[in-house]
Amino acid sequence: MVDYKNYNVWQKAHQLVLSIYKITAQFPKSEQFNLVSQINRACLSIPTNIVEVCGRETQKELVRFLYISSGSTHELEYLILVSKELKFIPEEDSEKLLKKIGEIKKCCFH
Repeated sequence: MVDYKNYNVWQKAHQLVLSIYKITAQFPKSEQFNLVSQINRACLSIPTNIVEVCGRETQKELVRFLYISSGSTHELEYLILVSKELKFIPEEDSEKLLKKIGEIKKCCFH
C-alpha cells in the first residue's frame, strides 16, 4: 500500500482544501448550502480520491480515480471563477487559488 502523504499532488491538494475552507467561511450565509457546499465538495474530492486510490491495487483503478480528481479540479476552477465574478472572493485571493489549482492540474493530470 502506498502512503498518499508522499505524493506532491496530494500535498498541494491538501493545502488547497485548507485555503478554500478559510475563504468559503467568509461567503454570505445565503450561499452556505449552494456555492459554498459545492466548492467544498469539489475541493475535498481532489485529495480524497488520491487517498482512496492509494488503497487500491490495479492500474485501471488508479486511472479512474485520477480522472475523477481531474474532473473535480476543473469543476473547482470554474466555481472559483464564478465566486470571483460574484464578488464573494477578492481578485487577489481568487488568483492565488487559481494558481494552486493550475499547479495541481500540471502535477498530476497532464
